[in-house]
Amino acid sequence: MTDSTHPSALGLTGKIVLVTGGVRGVGAGIAQVLADLGALPVVCARRPGEGHVGEFLACDVRDSDAVAAMVAQIVQRHGRIDGVVNNAGGAPFALAADASDNFSAKIVGLNLLAPLTVARAAHAVMATQDGGGAIVNVSSVSGHRPSPGTAAYGAAKAGLDNLTESLAVEWAPRIRVNSVVCGPVETESAHLHFGDDAGIAAVGATIPMGRMARPADIGNAVAFLLSPLAEYITGSTLTVHGGGEKPAFLDAANAGNDV
Repeated sequence: MTDSTHPSALGLTGKIVLVTGGVRGVGAGIAQVLADLGALPVVCARRPGEGHVGEFLACDVRDSDAVAAMVAQIVQRHGRIDGVVNNAGGAPFALAADASDNFSAKIVGLNLLAPLTVARAAHAVMATQDGGGAIVNVSSVSGHRPSPGTAAYGAAKAGLDNLTESLAVEWAPRIRVNSVVCGPVETESAHLHFGDDAGIAAVGATIPMGRMARPADIGNAVAFLLSPLAEYITGSTLTVHGGGEKPAFLDAANAGNDV
C-alpha cells in the first residue's frame, strides 16, 4: 500500500461519523468505506441489519426526539461527532394520481425533513466543538430530472439539494454541508426497481460507464467530502452517476439508419 492510498492519507482516522440508514444498501457501503479509511461509523436504522459495520443505534430519523437522544448518546460515548451522512431515504413506486396524501407526506418526511432534523441535531454539537464538522446529504438524480412513479421522492431530493446549499451558507465556516447526487446503484434490493439480472444489466448498458454504481462508489465520494481534502468545498453537489443517461433522442434519431 502506497502512502497516497494509506487510510491516514485521507485524514479520517479516528473520526466519528453518523451514517443514517447505514445497515444495508448504499448506507452499508458508505459505512464500510469509512471504516476502511480508519473512521468509526455509527450507523442507525429502525432495526439492525446483519453484519453491520461500526456501532449501531436504533433510531427513526423522522422522530425529532429520537434523533436528539441518538446524538446525545453518540456524544456521551465519544465526546464529539465529526461527520454526518444523511443517507436514509427511498420510495416505492407509486403514480402521483394514485398515491395518498399520507403516502406523499411520509416520502417527503423521510427524504427531506428527516435530513434537516438530523443536521440540526448535529449542528448543535458541531458548532461548539473544535474543528467543527461536515455533513453530506445523499441525494439522487431523481431530483434533477422527471421522476415518474416517484414524484414526491424526486421533489424531496430536489429540496434536499437546495437545503444543502442553504445550510452551507448559514453554518459556514465551522460546518461544511454538501450532497452526493446518486444515479442508479446496484444493491441487494436493486431487483425491486430494475427487475432481474437481465434488467439490471440493461440499465447498466444505458450508462456511459457501462454499469450501475456500486455502494462503494458512493462511499468513496462521501469520504472525500467528509475529509480535509474537501476543506474548502461546501454547498456543492457531487454527481456520481457514471456519466448520466444517454439522451433518448439519440437512439430515436438513429433508428432510421438501421438496416
